[in-house]
Amino acid sequence: EAREGEITFLANSKYSPLLERTQASAVIVSREIQSCPRPIICTDNPSLAFAKVVSLFSPCQAKHPKGIHSTAVIGSDVNLGKNVSIGAYAVVEDGACIGDNTIIYAGCYIGHKAKVGDNTVLYPRVTVREAVDIGNRVVIHSGSVIGSDGFGFAAVEGLRQRIPQIGTVVIEDDVEIGANVTVDRARFEKTVIGKGTKIDNLVQIAHNVVVGENSIIVAQAGISGSTTVGKNAILAGQSGLVGHITLGDNVVVMAQSGVSKSVPANTMVLGSPAREHMEWKKVNACVQRLPMLY
Repeated sequence: EAREGEITFLANSKYSPLLERTQASAVIVSREIQSCPRPIICTDNPSLAFAKVVSLFSPCQAKHPKGIHSTAVIGSDVNLGKNVSIGAYAVVEDGACIGDNTIIYAGCYIGHKAKVGDNTVLYPRVTVREAVDIGNRVVIHSGSVIGSDGFGFAAVEGLRQRIPQIGTVVIEDDVEIGANVTVDRARFEKTVIGKGTKIDNLVQIAHNVVVGENSIIVAQAGISGSTTVGKNAILAGQSGLVGHITLGDNVVVMAQSGVSKSVPANTMVLGSPAREHMEWKKVNACVQRLPMLY
């Protein structure tokens, strides 16, 4: 789509043939690209470099609320830091603590004794339930619910009786949570989202789950209760994890996989039930031959 006078980038090698016919005046590329009909800018990470260029030429248009709106409801014994902004009809319950430079958009709910750190942004209609602890520089997008009750019921004489969920949720620093994500509070102790983790839209994280630092969880993934995910893990779209298992550091769960048992570190799994991805590919290749074999 780029035209004369515009700049573009090449981050995926499968698009390399387009270098021959792009109309862009310059292209940001990786250092492996040696020649191109157009001027090139060689970088270690073309996608990141292009993002920086975009931020220079087209800065963010979002206008954050300033100050505390007259319709916001602030409870008693609330601790507000410096330069806090709270939008229209937001509710901050008794005993909550909001850190410096934090922005709370319209319609958000901050529960009793909840803590929200410094330089954090909660977009419209985010719900932070009671006693939840959110760190610094966290971004939570619209519609997400942090600290809802875990899904726990006991059968008593044929009826389902709710099991109290008396734990909390801890969201560590530099986490970003997409729209309509649910992170359930623990039955006891805490559900933890580790520092630097990024969560896409429409993700379900159940009670007592622990997600390690710098992990990626993609849309429509679901993690069942009391499961531990290691550092730098990637859970691709629509993947699902059963409860009470452990995924090691650097594990990759490929799209639509169902993980039913623990996975050692540095492993990539695929399929349902998930298995090591090269083994799964061999099995699938055999399945594809079944009609001929029959």
